[in-house]
Amino acid sequence: MSSKSRRTRLVTLAAVFSLSLGLSAPGPVVALTPPEMAFRQSVAELAAEDRAIAEFYRERNYAPLWTTGADAGRRAALFSALGRAGDHGLPSARYGADDLMAGFASVGSERQRGKLEIAVTKAFLAYARDVQTGFITPASVDPGLVREVPLRDPLATLRAFAAADPAAFLRGLPPQAPQYNQLRRARLDLQAVIASGGWGGAVAAKDLRPGDSGAAVIALRDRLIRMGYLGRSVAVAYDGALQKAVQKFQIDNGLTPDGIAGAGTIAEINVGPEARLRAVVVAMERMRWMNGITLGKRHIWVNLPDFTAKIVDDGKVTFETVTVVGMNEYDRRSPEFSDQMEFMVINPTWNVPRSITVKEYLPMLQKNPNAAGHLKIVDRRGRVVNRSETDFTQFTAQNFPFSMSQPPSDSNALGLVKFMFPNKWNIYLHDTPSKSLFQKEVRAFSHGCIRLGDPFDFAYALLAPQTDDPKGLFEAHLRTRNETTIMLDQPVPVHLVYFTAYPDAKGRIGYRRDIYGRDAALWDALQAAGVELAGVQG
Repeated sequence: MSSKSRRTRLVTLAAVFSLSLGLSAPGPVVALTPPEMAFRQSVAELAAEDRAIAEFYRERNYAPLWTTGADAGRRAALFSALGRAGDHGLPSARYGADDLMAGFASVGSERQRGKLEIAVTKAFLAYARDVQTGFITPASVDPGLVREVPLRDPLATLRAFAAADPAAFLRGLPPQAPQYNQLRRARLDLQAVIASGGWGGAVAAKDLRPGDSGAAVIALRDRLIRMGYLGRSVAVAYDGALQKAVQKFQIDNGLTPDGIAGAGTIAEINVGPEARLRAVVVAMERMRWMNGITLGKRHIWVNLPDFTAKIVDDGKVTFETVTVVGMNEYDRRSPEFSDQMEFMVINPTWNVPRSITVKEYLPMLQKNPNAAGHLKIVDRRGRVVNRSETDFTQFTAQNFPFSMSQPPSDSNALGLVKFMFPNKWNIYLHDTPSKSLFQKEVRAFSHGCIRLGDPFDFAYALLAPQTDDPKGLFEAHLRTRNETTIMLDQPVPVHLVYFTAYPDAKGRIGYRRDIYGRDAALWDALQAAGVELAGVQG
């Protein structure tokens, strides 16, 4: 037996011994009847298995929270919440509510009542954690899910619940952000769509354009009507009304809004309500992971599958730019986490990450020592390496002793500015000389950092609160051609998130492609944990 287990056992024995003498734990002498003593001994023994539960019941002298007539309102509030756990996309069976309710009808002894008391407390704590901060550990799904979930202290939760109106307390556990309730509403709407037969048949075409006609156009028309993008129509050709409906769909789904139903648009139109429902439920779990994280009165919101970075002030988007994110390869996918943006670097030097140095550039140097001539190679003392006198074939990825960097320039891989929120993953936002990539619909091409389509305007927006002339300040530093750091007077929270389903300002849910397959993996984890939704298979 470990020392910790021995200590727990001794504390339990001491509590039981005190109760057997008619003592509270702690407190003055109290008069306990034999049934009360049996109940409290049972609670003390079973509570000892969990530190928070043991401390909570010790503080209340092992008095019941759930199992007396006076606790009926508290029980009813909890079982009502457990009965609605599925509304949050939680695994209802996880809490054993039916067995617990049956237990109240079959209690045969005070020791059994004590056992039921602790079982209900454990169910309450499990539900409280799950609905408040999620029940899947992010990193268990994907190593790029490095978000730190702000878990609540279970002892503090028990104390607060015992002192509160139970129904109000339970209502306050889930995320209170309006987006969470909008996702809950979307979940119900999608289940209704599934129950009524879905959105109709798939569109069997690779490309449809204004002026086209035929069965595929009719299928597109009918599907858009059922999805709510087009009013009742008997048109059999791809007319102006259908083109506008396609554009609305494209806007909602992050597609190029040209009104042409190309292959990418048709593929998204053909996604069924079952898949959209899975995306909504996954998004609810992701929101629970962030419940308790202060977004910030002003904050930066980078939704990776949306390929956008936004500055949000007082809940409203005040600046938005397109992005390029990490490519879909194991060590290059952009991670998800929150941090504080502290400064920007104008005319930055690109210090090539070692992973890129040894995986990409070392093989090139071994073939040709003059390869990647735009990069400077230095030793550990900072001395520039003479390429012609160095045999790079003698080195491996493990023992390569040099570092590589690119001085400030218009062609620098980081462009002319980078925005820093120092973190152990070496992720930041930056400019890029590769502007053409921003014209693509799916923009996953970087090594993990976030490239901005409008980095200068982004900089001006960040600097606006601390100077009357943000553009002039920025460009004055830019013209020096020297690396310069500008600190933000007030650090700005930055959130790298991954939502494939998320409401817009009007509450309408938009959907995005699962570019890294993270949502599919998270859905598998939710389903394995017991999440069951009507109409969702696999």
